[in-house]
Amino acid sequence: MKRRVLTTVRLFGRRVPLALVAWLALVWVTLWGDLSAGNVLGGVVTGLVVTWLLPLPVLDPGIRIHPVGLVRFLLWFGWDMVISTVRVVFWVAHPGRPPAQLVLVPLRTSSEAMTVIIMVALSTVPGSLVLEAYPRALMLHVLGRPGDVADAVRADVTRLESRVVAAFGTRRDRKELE
Repeated sequence: MKRRVLTTVRLFGRRVPLALVAWLALVWVTLWGDLSAGNVLGGVVTGLVVTWLLPLPVLDPGIRIHPVGLVRFLLWFGWDMVISTVRVVFWVAHPGRPPAQLVLVPLRTSSEAMTVIIMVALSTVPGSLVLEAYPRALMLHVLGRPGDVADAVRADVTRLESRVVAAFGTRRDRKELE
């Protein structure tokens, strides 16, 4: 017999998510600063009323977390942060202007969620900044990489895109990259 986990309750004909009620009760108790039975009960009642009066729409954020892909992405991202920081520190300490280029990078994914994660990852890394996002392409400002680096940047972003989709992509996202 399969055990069912209780995630929602029906309250006057409406579904109320218990995880959200618990979170709101925790916030309630934290704001009051008093862990007493009455305060916890007040938080639960407040959470039930708020979630019943203001139901949240059902949304699919368009991401799925894959633990192995996530670990690979985080390790690669951490290493890229170190290398990029060293590169930028070198150019800060070096006399003269650092080399800078604008590079248009095509993306293979059509998912907005994957594009946003890629943009955040690129903008977080020192020496790169997403200037504009187009459908299936990004305009990047790349700092501190001498020479004509357009092909190298495109290859780096393609590898990043593969890692992001492996960590957060849906089946459809993964098929787009095959």
